Amino acid sequence: MQAAIYAVPSFSLRFLPIWRRNFLVWKKLAVASILGNIAEPLITLVAFGYGLGSLLQTVDGIPYIQFLASGSICMSVMMAASFETLYSAFSRMHVQKTWDALLNAPLALDDVVLAEMLWAATKSMFSGFAILAVILMLGIGWHPHTLLVLPLLFLIGTTFASLGLIINALAKGYDFFTYYFTLVVTPMIFVSGVYYPTAQLPGWLQRISEMLPLTAAVDLIRPLLLGQWPEAPLTRIAVLLAYLAAGFYVASVVTRRRLLK
Repeated sequence: MQAAIYAVPSFSLRFLPIWRRNFLVWKKLAVASILGNIAEPLITLVAFGYGLGSLLQTVDGIPYIQFLASGSICMSVMMAASFETLYSAFSRMHVQKTWDALLNAPLALDDVVLAEMLWAATKSMFSGFAILAVILMLGIGWHPHTLLVLPLLFLIGTTFASLGLIINALAKGYDFFTYYFTLVVTPMIFVSGVYYPTAQLPGWLQRISEMLPLTAAVDLIRPLLLGQWPEAPLTRIAVLLAYLAAGFYVASVVTRRRLLK
């Protein structure tokens, strides 16, 4: 039993019906869901971009509204993936007992966890596309490089979805998620270059920032939206993939320990 709990997750196409089930449920409230996910980053973009931007004209030679826009899209994807794997997935697992019903079908728990991760990444992409549309309407990001942003948004969403599923499996109630957002997500936003360059941070904090997934995401997306190539892109992608793989494995283990014990 212990060996089964810590085994490497198995993969199969059986996750697809679960993904489709979540999509069909979401489609009924798609507009409200997207608006809810983009409201905060959109307000931040407009308020800080034009409000603070009128006082702070440029950052590293970049107009502040453009600097902030590239950070906001990463933040939006992170928040959408996190909310989906926390509140929505927890409701399906614990409150609505949807996972229990799924596990009575010829499905493995690994299929359910994989489907939840990929669905959260898909949903976060919808929010990312909405923010990207606003950014384009502001005249930002009209470069061929922006096309590369699209697959990266899915990678970023998958990374944060895998991390959110760990917290989902550990939580005893919705209140537990407050700790994750307060102690992990919010500090990460402020030290990952969303609002200001990480070069402004103390040296020790810069070293921590370099290891964070949101910093890797911002360092990939920002140059592309500015029509430039990221520095060390493979290193940034490797950071995201490392968090994704480790997060999914740990999420699978803690979910098995909770549901299969």
